[in-house]
Amino acid sequence: MTARITDFGTTSDGAKVAAVRLQAGELTAVVLTRGAILQDLRLAGVPYSLTLGSDSLAAYEGPMGYFGALVGPVANRIGGAQALVACRPCRFAANEGANLLHSGATGLHAQTWEIVAAQADALRLRLRLPDGLGGFPGNRTIEARYALAGASLTLELSATSDAPTLMNIANHSYWTLDGGPDIRGHFLQVAAARYTPVDAALLPTGAALPVAGVFDLRAGRELDLSEGYDHNFCLADAPGPLRFAAELRGRKGVRMVLETTEPGLQVYDGRGLATAPYPGHAGQPYGAHAGIALEAQRWPDAPAHPGFPSIALAAGDRYSQLTRWSFARE
Repeated sequence: MTARITDFGTTSDGAKVAAVRLQAGELTAVVLTRGAILQDLRLAGVPYSLTLGSDSLAAYEGPMGYFGALVGPVANRIGGAQALVACRPCRFAANEGANLLHSGATGLHAQTWEIVAAQADALRLRLRLPDGLGGFPGNRTIEARYALAGASLTLELSATSDAPTLMNIANHSYWTLDGGPDIRGHFLQVAAARYTPVDAALLPTGAALPVAGVFDLRAGRELDLSEGYDHNFCLADAPGPLRFAAELRGRKGVRMVLETTEPGLQVYDGRGLATAPYPGHAGQPYGAHAGIALEAQRWPDAPAHPGFPSIALAAGDRYSQLTRWSFARE
């Protein structure tokens, strides 16, 4: 069987966007060709979406640009909006003060992806990025595959380039397991013994310190929204086999387990969310702490810190990532 594909609208620059509905087992997902966005995710028996999203394309061109999207080619921050790539200095257009966040206006989240294959339970998308787009070298080909099975959603990512470049992709879904206005009372566990502290610009200082206080999530913590999370948690020192990274539980008995091959997990508590006038799935705009982002990726600003896992991608080499979210109701 093939997936159900419908028209989601046309972007301000004239690109047509499709919505692809996938269904298998206990899950139903909707993925947009804009930004490879996970627009909606439903678990059987739960009367609300588990991820923040909108039915408005204008919302995704506005304040919801990162919601559910694949961000990259370099997710997170690059200090000073510049980096050395194979000894070549590259400069980017800063979009967060003096720094670059999620690769700027031409990042993956703002691109229209091509449907390669669409089955009832799986979707493969492809994107070709030309050399120099956004300041990044190399003609790059990126593929993303979303697949459902039972109560699990799997995302497989791959990328190649014809020149040395940087690659660090993350899914930027915001999760909310209660369907309420914020994530207060959610229980979060993260399998990390270290984290990377940040400066006032939210750039890593270069240290990887032992977790302590609100950053020690190894046994889990009920969120009270005072924590101030926008930090990378160090799962490992390099990509590796699929492993447990985090568990999120709502107060209504919905549970999500995240596994990934990536060495880092950026935890952002959504304190800056404000989507008005655009409504979310429940018909109202999202506000502060409406969802929590758990972004599997390599560590932020890696080119500036030789001790961090590398995000360099050599010509002809292959970047890959596997992340899986599994859901259950208690």
